[in-house]
Amino acid sequence: MPNVQGNMVTTAAGNRADTKWSIIKRDIIRNRYIYLILLPVIAYYIVFHYGPMYGLQIAFKDYGLADGIWGSPWVGFDHFKSFFGNYYFWRLIRNTLLINIYELLFAFPASIILALLLNEIRKGFFKRIVQTISYLPHFISIVVVVGMMIDFFARDGLVNNLLLMIGLQPIAFMQEPEWFRFMYISSGIWQGIGWGSIIYLASIANIDPTLYDAARIDGAGRWKQTLHITLTGIMPTIVIMFILNIGSMLSVGSEKIILMYNPITYETADVISTYVYRKGILGADFGYTAAVGLFNSVISFILIVLANSISKRVSEHKLW
Repeated sequence: MPNVQGNMVTTAAGNRADTKWSIIKRDIIRNRYIYLILLPVIAYYIVFHYGPMYGLQIAFKDYGLADGIWGSPWVGFDHFKSFFGNYYFWRLIRNTLLINIYELLFAFPASIILALLLNEIRKGFFKRIVQTISYLPHFISIVVVVGMMIDFFARDGLVNNLLLMIGLQPIAFMQEPEWFRFMYISSGIWQGIGWGSIIYLASIANIDPTLYDAARIDGAGRWKQTLHITLTGIMPTIVIMFILNIGSMLSVGSEKIILMYNPITYETADVISTYVYRKGILGADFGYTAAVGLFNSVISFILIVLANSISKRVSEHKLW
């Protein structure tokens, strides 16, 4: 009798597995064209994101181009110890975190505020003009943006000429370390505020209009409607975007900083990604920079998990 029951349980489990596979198979056949469209995206992530993970082992090796990945000698955690003991380690961490914290404090809310303001514009023509003007800087190349900054903020540039006209002394904006973060953050807000507001405008469009009608009947003004309906309605989107920003706190893009900084401004401008560029690409120390990049990725992963866990505990909104 026990054997019969065991066979029945095994058969039932097998039937459930067969049912799941049959459902998946039918779904693939029914939506085959959708899955076909998805294939290039999957191939992109496999080739450019998961495939390169094979090379992470050079972070634990004294990698040489002639020896290759397998032929390079194993050094364990020597690269990590060297990075942690580096004279510039804390400067890199400090600059990377400060730039990201300033972006969270000023750049992140800017797109939300713009979306809320655009939502209050009732004249469609004027609203479209404002949206178009705010979106355009996103499509300007970073090289062009930095070139404009260098021209406008040069000692004989437009900004310093205006300062001289009002009796102030000219400032070397691009050469003084204390001005670097301001220049980086403010130019980033100008370039990304319009584009960043799109996702919040889309979220606002999904809010039930009857909520506003009910609020008006209850005597709520525009400010209270924005605060208690619009802002509350887009809160899940804000939380998700905030978590994603937390996860990339140590991943400041190097392209713009490399174009903006110089040895004079290293004190406040040098971040992990630019250090990796100089050591890995210019210095050809691939094993060392792979270790630095791996450290950066691990910390970013921990940050995004912590941010999601905290959000899950204090609110109903989470990334997963």
